[in-house]
Amino acid sequence: MRRPLIGLTAYAQQVQYGSNEQVVGMLPMSYVRAVHATGGRAVLITPDDPGTDVLESLDGIVFAGGGDVDPANWGAERHPATDADPVRDASELILMRAALAADLPVLGVCRGLQVMAVATGGSLHQHLPDLVGHDRHRAAPGTDPLAVDSSAFGRHDVVLTPGSAARALLGPRLTVNSFHHQAIDDPGTFTVVGRCPDDRVIEIIEDRARSFALGVQWHPERTGDLRVFAALAEAAAARAGLGRTALAA
Repeated sequence: MRRPLIGLTAYAQQVQYGSNEQVVGMLPMSYVRAVHATGGRAVLITPDDPGTDVLESLDGIVFAGGGDVDPANWGAERHPATDADPVRDASELILMRAALAADLPVLGVCRGLQVMAVATGGSLHQHLPDLVGHDRHRAAPGTDPLAVDSSAFGRHDVVLTPGSAARALLGPRLTVNSFHHQAIDDPGTFTVVGRCPDDRVIEIIEDRARSFALGVQWHPERTGDLRVFAALAEAAAARAGLGRTALAA
């Protein structure tokens, strides 16, 4: 039996292989491994030829982390610390709006959570230190910024809202890793269901009117806690009519 097919938004970047420089479509393998470990089959979606037709073949989609979202998408001026990729923004905003309209199971990770908000009319804080007065949502130099067991600088708790689907999945409180300097200001059509208790930065959004639409501000793919990926795989399998047996195959 086939596994549910999960799309992963990737990015284009110029890299050097030996003596040759090339523009490649890429994404950390931690995302692919997280999808495969929880019963899905991963496929990368590059931003070079944006279009919604790819969604017709998918059972679910992950909007992955990466660089900043351009503030032009919500009518704001660019902060000096903002480093945006308009090509990726355009591709992912098209995909996000179409995926939500089709009720395709959606998981947003870090930047992906931010794209969820912006795609539905929301906005972002461009540089968290200006808002909260510290830079503890990014890791200390010399550590792995995406690993929960790295420096405490870039690691914090999240408190979840009673009655939310996210709390039913993750519990009332958990410790997460953190590597970002943008954050949600206005969540758009989504409901805020998790915050950092120290500074009230938004960490989780969801839409319970949809089959599965969840965004998290941290990087679960770089940890041993893959519950959000497992929940996405289960929703994707249900959409495809595969049942839970597909996830155990």
